[in-house]
Amino acid sequence: MNNFLHNLRVRAVKKHTKKIIFPEAKDSRVLEAAQIALKEKITTPVFVCNSEDAPKIKALGLTCAPMEEKRIDSLQELLLEMRGGKSSTKNKLTKEEAYSLARDPLMYSMYLLRLGEGDGLVAGAVYTTADVLRAGLSLVGKAEGIQTVSSSFYMIVPPFRDGGTEEVLTFSDCAVVPQPTSEQLADIAISAADARSRIVGDEPKVALLSYSTKGSGGNSQSITLVKEALALVRKRRPNLIIDGEMQADAALIKTISERKSPENLIKGAANVLIFPSLDAANISYKLVSCLVPGTMALGPILQGMKKPMSDLSRGAQTNDIVDIVSIVSSQI
Repeated sequence: MNNFLHNLRVRAVKKHTKKIIFPEAKDSRVLEAAQIALKEKITTPVFVCNSEDAPKIKALGLTCAPMEEKRIDSLQELLLEMRGGKSSTKNKLTKEEAYSLARDPLMYSMYLLRLGEGDGLVAGAVYTTADVLRAGLSLVGKAEGIQTVSSSFYMIVPPFRDGGTEEVLTFSDCAVVPQPTSEQLADIAISAADARSRIVGDEPKVALLSYSTKGSGGNSQSITLVKEALALVRKRRPNLIIDGEMQADAALIKTISERKSPENLIKGAANVLIFPSLDAANISYKLVSCLVPGTMALGPILQGMKKPMSDLSRGAQTNDIVDIVSIVSSQI
């Protein structure tokens, strides 16, 4: 186990009395990961389960939060209150639709998180990213000062800088916002930096990536957008080390940084890479994962929410889920 994952688990163990809620009680990978997390004192897993699943959960030594009719009714009323009075008929819910949603384990789990009966949530082994986001935004909401929920992958990569060691790089946003505006890109950068401070524990050095470095690509709309995002972040977070627009090599390699833009603040030491679009970010993290032996991609970790939560890849294996649980637990 590398130092980053080891340190994550050490920090999580210190907070193991905290509860993480799991809505996917039927998935064997999640159940096995929860048993490991409990045994290693990473967290106290709590599974939302119906009467059919409860005996199995308890037999595995895990905690079951039964879906109670009284709470289902309360959640139904809340959903109707939130979406029943909107002017657009597209967003309205009937009583039947609200009741069906209230019985969904993911919605019920988010409701428990909203009520403070858990400290974080891990889902996505079965549910899609869209499912997790909709439920989280509806019932948990965004962190103060953040308008854009986004995500990051934490990329554990082999040494690539001169005299360097294995590193953790933050790639954002890889899963949520397809074509961010300058305001959204600023939110993504701030959320990714804040999350990195909590999860990795070092000082974020944020690069706003582009196909251009400091005007070398002209004045296209995408370059202007990145420049506007930089100005917004500097206004909101004047002490954050951030620069852009810059190409990835200028952000990551000191000699290239000095040659292309000697005045930039990153100096080739970026550890948070903010991509101009979801296409660029998602393609990049998958390319690095596939082409660089020894790379690990952890995520997507949702950021900008009131409470820590993660959307698992549906292809995640047991050990991947344990790592994600450690990341979520470390933020509590």
